[in-house]
Amino acid sequence: MSELTTTSGLRTAFAARRLGRDPIAVVSWLVVALFVLTALIGPLLVSADPTRNTADALLPLGAAGHPLGTDDLGRDELARMVHGARPLLLVAFLSTALAAVLGIGVGMIAGYAGGKVEWVLMRLMDLALAFPSMLLIILIVSAWNPGVGSLVVGIGTALAPGLGRLARALAAREAGRDYVLAARLGGTRAPRILVQEVLPNMAGPMLAQVVMTLSVAAGFAAGLSYLGLGIQPPTPDWGYMVQAGQEFLYTAPRLVVLPAAATLIFVVACNFIGDDLRDALDPRGDR
Repeated sequence: MSELTTTSGLRTAFAARRLGRDPIAVVSWLVVALFVLTALIGPLLVSADPTRNTADALLPLGAAGHPLGTDDLGRDELARMVHGARPLLLVAFLSTALAAVLGIGVGMIAGYAGGKVEWVLMRLMDLALAFPSMLLIILIVSAWNPGVGSLVVGIGTALAPGLGRLARALAAREAGRDYVLAARLGGTRAPRILVQEVLPNMAGPMLAQVVMTLSVAAGFAAGLSYLGLGIQPPTPDWGYMVQAGQEFLYTAPRLVVLPAAATLIFVVACNFIGDDLRDALDPRGDR
């Protein structure tokens, strides 16, 4: 058991050294870190009130006191962009965490237990996957008041089955390994085997998939806000900012381009990070 732990630790150390070999991956890590820092401390650095209406409507880029101009209600666009990062990233990270807990938990149990337990759990997963994700999220969000809580539950529930199927396949593979059989023969209980033995040895591919799921969650969060089912005004949110600015697409395109581009950059960066993690944690890379 200790030998397995040592091997796993060495594999993790080698994987860490392989992270960021691709220049695009390095840029993606920096971009996501910048977005997270913006969401955490950005609102403390920007003095303008993102919800305060003024008479200075639709000021252009570079206007005095408003580097990104103002929107149709005279609100500072830079302040709205900075404050709008927090709700989007909060929903994306929390919903991804919920999807990971539900999906990986159910998938691990199904893969490890096998038999009728696996059949029942995977049929439930198949049923959830057959239901359109966006429609499922809209139904859940509509049942509650639109906001962070309903978005997290809706998006997390919709994304859990995808992670669950991968977790089931990985857990079923690990369940037949010698170290798991040895733990069973030694009288170790199933929950402890799953947490201490199976989970660490399937963490690599699962981590890469979770990061990619984060990008999907961010896209769903922005899309729902665009439809009016996400973060409600006057709280700034990139998805709603795109919806509110589309009326001025030709006269003030920055009102749409800036929040849309920020969302797109975050989503694409998460996908590149997921690819980087997958390549770094691929056991074939040790050869």
